[in-house]
Amino acid sequence: MEWFEALALLLGSIMVLMAVGMPVALAFLAANIIGAWIFMGGERGVTQLLNNGLGSITSFALVPIPLFLLMGEIFFHTGLGGRMFNAIDRLLGKLPGRLSYVTVLGGTGFSTLSGSSMGSTALLGSLMVPEMIARGYKKHMSIGPILGTGGLAIIIPPSALAVLLATLAQIDVGALLIAGIIPGLVLACFYIGTIWLQTKLDPSAAPAYEVSPMSIGSKLWLVLRDVVPMIGVMVLIVIGMINGFMTPSEAAAFGALGVVILAVVFRCLTIEAIRKSIVGAMKVTLMAYLIVFGSATFSQLLAFSGASRGLITWATAFDLAPIAMLLVMFAVLLVLGMFMEQISMMLLTVPIFFPLAISLGFDPVWFGLIMLLALEISFTTPPFGLLLFVMKGVAPADTTMRDIYMSAIPFILCSLCVVALLILFPQLALWLPYG
Repeated sequence: MEWFEALALLLGSIMVLMAVGMPVALAFLAANIIGAWIFMGGERGVTQLLNNGLGSITSFALVPIPLFLLMGEIFFHTGLGGRMFNAIDRLLGKLPGRLSYVTVLGGTGFSTLSGSSMGSTALLGSLMVPEMIARGYKKHMSIGPILGTGGLAIIIPPSALAVLLATLAQIDVGALLIAGIIPGLVLACFYIGTIWLQTKLDPSAAPAYEVSPMSIGSKLWLVLRDVVPMIGVMVLIVIGMINGFMTPSEAAAFGALGVVILAVVFRCLTIEAIRKSIVGAMKVTLMAYLIVFGSATFSQLLAFSGASRGLITWATAFDLAPIAMLLVMFAVLLVLGMFMEQISMMLLTVPIFFPLAISLGFDPVWFGLIMLLALEISFTTPPFGLLLFVMKGVAPADTTMRDIYMSAIPFILCSLCVVALLILFPQLALWLPYG
């Protein structure tokens, strides 16, 4: 069988199974079994493939995923996240557009820990949009920042999605997490600048309103009590990884422990909060592990059937410049994001894109960061980005899809600017040391 026939068989099987409603992880598993039966010698091939796949989910590199997710769940269910939101809101006072800034700053903290852009968009949309509309904010000032927080959350550590991508691509987890810090801060500055510019161009878009004045002492106490402890946990684990004091797994464990201790100190750690946190983290973890299992076996089949080698040979035969090929892969991710969830896209593209990127001479950590940003941009790209429809579901009834499209565009442009900067200046991602 030719390599393109093998590739068409494997990808076609997955697409058909997903089209009939089978969950993505199970669709990959079923397609892998079919492929193993054909390419690896029937029943013995299937057994060998499953044994190899089991080895992939016992990797120590996967440990940060459930721990980072548990951090986020406890942060949310105990109310620690709400305390930070409220504190940032009060600290900004009468600043025009302050609720938009609160959404970016507080929403990024929650989204980073939750590991789910769709979940955080649904939460922030139902929580913040009605409040901002009631305060007289125009729709683009409330919807845009919420759609934008995902771009920050996906690259600023701790990011469960970054851990999963690094594991699937077999690159250093800690290096990818650290690589996202500087680009993430640059993107945050772009977002804040966008909100500031929007309020300057149209002051009525986010009218100021009266707030209770606070003394400097009260503000300082609010920062020390409700902001510093929450942000401090994330900062400490990042510093620990940069200086080599902690591995990503150890950092995730200390982070989860830190959030538990904070919840105890603030007397908000209840049995119900623990139950909801564990259940929420477990659901996403099980899905992630199934994805890793499916991806590992899919990669082996691509290699065994000759599809990977044939595809790389075919792609490089066009003699396109490496940057042109990078843009092609970027465009493919944007298109896939209109129809698929991020983890599904990673499962489908990582086994193909990373070998191709390495053959083109790209640094795998740098390429991983580019891919993370592409995944998030694709989620908000009109007309069919999935987050756009999530937002439509939680936004006020009179919100049109055009409102959502126009709200998303400035923040998409910010993310594209960061991608362009990373292409022009790769050291933005690679400058910070790891270990």
